[in-house]
Amino acid sequence: MTLSQLQKAELLNALHVPGEPLIVTNVWDAITAKIVSEAPGVKALATASHSISNVRGLQDGEGLTVDEAIIAAGIIAHAVDLPVSADFEKGYSDSEAGITRNVRRLIEESGIVGINIEDSIGAPKAPQYDIATAAARVAAARAGADQSGIPLVINARVDTLAGGGDWDEAVARANAYLGAGADVIFFLGLTDEDKVQRALEQVNGRISVIGAPGLVPLARLAELGISRVSFGPGTLGLTLAALQNAATNLTALGEYPAELGFKFEL
Repeated sequence: MTLSQLQKAELLNALHVPGEPLIVTNVWDAITAKIVSEAPGVKALATASHSISNVRGLQDGEGLTVDEAIIAAGIIAHAVDLPVSADFEKGYSDSEAGITRNVRRLIEESGIVGINIEDSIGAPKAPQYDIATAAARVAAARAGADQSGIPLVINARVDTLAGGGDWDEAVARANAYLGAGADVIFFLGLTDEDKVQRALEQVNGRISVIGAPGLVPLARLAELGISRVSFGPGTLGLTLAALQNAATNLTALGEYPAELGFKFEL
């Protein structure tokens, strides 16, 4: 059954359940979106700006123009019938009015039903906008969604801990962003169970985290009450590692990898 954009947005929001986290394997183009969407159990997709930029020979950090970012998101959203959330970086604008305009365009032109939006001014993850400004930028994204009529799922990123900042500030930011219209907090830097538990106790809403080797296992994140787990550019790294390993084996006249016969088509 084909879902409307409104239905996809409502579904995406409903899939963020504390204790039953939405697992989104990040994708970067039409074929990765389609292949991941066909994996058993997959219910929604998310893009990774880092991956989308790198496969085009560009650096992460709004290396794409807003037009290019919207086109890239649309290619992915139109390749599948699942809800798709886009990593929309900093909204591709220095102004709140620009964020509102760009978010509305993203929704209306691409079919996207969720976004990540960052609170860092540049790369790496510091410095950050002051809390009031960062919250106003989240509110501006919500305004763009309201204008479109689509209940966009806003996953507002808190970069404080990842940038070497203070715990109390990170929590204050998370709650400010929820108050400004975010649906979920993408809390970076929750590197162990204690931090995950503290965040869940102190943040007044649902929490999304990055999953990676060495961090809290997926099953434990579910037990603790996390609502969403994504992997950022890690899935591109996984793909590239497999490709490089296969190239090494083939160049050495090794056996054909079984995956060389993997069948796919758009």
